[in-house]
Amino acid sequence: MILVTGGTGLVGTHLLMNLLEEKTPIRAIYRSDQSLEKARKIFSFYNIDWHLVLQKVEWVKSDILNPEKLTDVFHDVDYVYHCAAMVSFNKKDKHKLFKFNIEGTANIVNLSLEYGVKKLCHVSSTATIGKAANGGVRNEECMWENNKSLSNYSVSKYFSEMEVWRGSEEGLNVVIVNPSIIIGPGDWNQSSSNLFLKVWKGLRYYSKGVNAFVDVRDVSKVMVQLMKSSIKSERFLIIGENLTFQELFNEIANSMGKKLPSIEVKSWMANLIWRIEAIRSFLFGSDPLVTREASKSALNVVKYSNQKIREFLDFEITPIHESIEHTSSIFLRDYSS
Repeated sequence: MILVTGGTGLVGTHLLMNLLEEKTPIRAIYRSDQSLEKARKIFSFYNIDWHLVLQKVEWVKSDILNPEKLTDVFHDVDYVYHCAAMVSFNKKDKHKLFKFNIEGTANIVNLSLEYGVKKLCHVSSTATIGKAANGGVRNEECMWENNKSLSNYSVSKYFSEMEVWRGSEEGLNVVIVNPSIIIGPGDWNQSSSNLFLKVWKGLRYYSKGVNAFVDVRDVSKVMVQLMKSSIKSERFLIIGENLTFQELFNEIANSMGKKLPSIEVKSWMANLIWRIEAIRSFLFGSDPLVTREASKSALNVVKYSNQKIREFLDFEITPIHESIEHTSSIFLRDYSS
């Protein structure tokens, strides 16, 4: 039996698509009927019959913050893919981030130990990777250091990893994947999938900051390969390519037949925008459209290496332009229907 947490999210749904090809029984956790409907829609992007999914996947309404509910979910489970996580760069979500990402992961690890799970794959993030010397390319050996400049999300994901390593010390076989910004069709109003909606609506701004991007299908395939392998107690950056945000936005705009963003966001502009948004958010009690962490990330030049995963697995990385074309075609089809 395979258990997938976060089975209705971007990574979780694509992982389930891969697992459906296996003969092993699958159980997936969902939190609400709304999240399950989002999963149904993502499966429909690939013309996968939802009734077939319901036949092959045992969906269980549960909550990773409730160990009592989770206990029933873990019966007969041999392998766990822990994809569930909260992503936010809003300061007011600090407590929720820490509780869901750290405490939730601790619950998954504890029950995996208690029920004798054979192997756990934890989905982490490049946010837990430390800086490279002299601003070089970052890899798995770059040690994370806590400081005031880090986002609460980064801190929550780092301590989530610590819970997994604690489980490893207590005898649990684990592997950790650290994907970069994930490109793929999901909820167009959330996460990285929202970039396609923004460009489609006419994104005017770009930055020359650099980050790494990866196809969601590559992330899920790597996870399955790692779980089938004898590899344990290792973590892997899952990286497609390092690009400027300008290059990324231009690729998306070209794939949709939209105008390219034409206004470069300078440092002073980014600092002004997040401060204005902070004031607006305080006055009107709404979430800021741009946070300090997000504006900083858009300007940072950060590059990551995928050398380790290529050495451990015989795996072909999907070029990001193909990922963008694939996602854009689904987006355009969805929005024209």
